[in-house]
Amino acid sequence: MILNFINEFGPWSWIIGGFLLFLAELAVPGVFLVWLGLAAVVTGFVDFGFNLPWQTASLVFGGLSILFVIGGRYLSQKGVPQEDNNGMLNQRARKFIGNTYVLEAPIVNGEGRIRVADSSWQVTGPDLPAGARVTVVRSEGTKLVVARV
Repeated sequence: MILNFINEFGPWSWIIGGFLLFLAELAVPGVFLVWLGLAAVVTGFVDFGFNLPWQTASLVFGGLSILFVIGGRYLSQKGVPQEDNNGMLNQRARKFIGNTYVLEAPIVNGEGRIRVADSSWQVTGPDLPAGARVTVVRSEGTKLVVARV
């Protein structure tokens, strides 16, 4: 049935198939079928130019599909910043260990606060006045354990 369609419509079958893949991309978004649709349309134009047998046109479509999918993946990944969490997902506090900060609020009865960039973190450690310099020793959940510098 598909071969009859390809033989009857020739190069137009590839172009029609490409546009059907474009429509399918609208129904099932994921930016994958668009590359296959583009490969089918280009195969149709190549078939117009060289009057390819269906077997050769299928090979051209397969090769172009691979090239367009790889190229599309490269283009979609270009400009996307890579995370540098080094496997510390949901463990943001661990990246502060060893760094020195200034107390935003004094440590009273073992609890205080430090400012890290634009956020405030709860800390535990020895009682110290606000403005004292502390080093983060470890993290316990969302709290940072500090020591005087």
